[in-house]
Amino acid sequence: MGRVTERRKVIRIRDGAVSARPDTLVAEEPLEIRLNGRALAITMRTPGDDFALAAGFLVSEGVLAERKDLQNIVYCAGAKVGVPPGPSGAGGESNTYNVVDVRTAQGVVVPDITLERNVYTTSSCGLCGKASLDAVRTTARWPISDTPPLRVEPELLAGLPDRLRAAQRVFDRTGGLHAAALFSEDGELIDVREDVGRHNAVDKLVGRALQDGRLPLSRAILLVSGRASFELAQKAVMAGIPVLAAVSAPSSLAVDLAAETGLTLVGFLRGSSMNVYAGEERVAMRSAAGA
Repeated sequence: MGRVTERRKVIRIRDGAVSARPDTLVAEEPLEIRLNGRALAITMRTPGDDFALAAGFLVSEGVLAERKDLQNIVYCAGAKVGVPPGPSGAGGESNTYNVVDVRTAQGVVVPDITLERNVYTTSSCGLCGKASLDAVRTTARWPISDTPPLRVEPELLAGLPDRLRAAQRVFDRTGGLHAAALFSEDGELIDVREDVGRHNAVDKLVGRALQDGRLPLSRAILLVSGRASFELAQKAVMAGIPVLAAVSAPSSLAVDLAAETGLTLVGFLRGSSMNVYAGEERVAMRSAAGA
């Protein structure tokens, strides 16, 4: 199975001194996701938590919503990887642990769109060109606007990035991973996942929650280490998460989606500063100067 990190030789230049040394890099490998035996998507990811990643991806696609919807997930043999031919002369296949097949439970309705399109998701953009805002709003299983009231203090939000950073174990060794974390409304760290793609890290969180029977995450705060794209806002909405916070900027489409669905969207969460782009009613602000 692929490892989370790999070693590569690097030429290091420091203050004019040149030396050769091994460096630790984050691993990046393709993962093909199949649905009931049919190829659905390929994503570039950091190996590990592959079953959770696939399950979370299918939550965001509207295929899975509860643990009972999932029959099982298994690894499949990958492409030919140079395995010597057998006695018959035919080449062999090896399990590369880069292909997973998700089997849904009997009776789960699979939308036609997920079977008709083949999605290639890069580690930077996620589901580029995905469905419109209206499609996400109408397919969400747990409308955020219907969730019980949740209020968070700005001071609580301000402390979350440092807690996320402290939990990034692989980042400390590579400096090359995004991270996503779930916090309770009281600031308790529920789960954290790292991946070369920020959307993969979120899928791993959501997929694990589905496997544990914890969806919808209607009392949780999702924090991501980079920007807040439309794909991440979509994944939060589909998992029933009412608050999405990011240490960097949101995109315009993410803000539009948040406003459409009632998602609280916080960006530029750095120190005691932050921008609230939508859903400000969940942030317990003492004043609203300039609102």
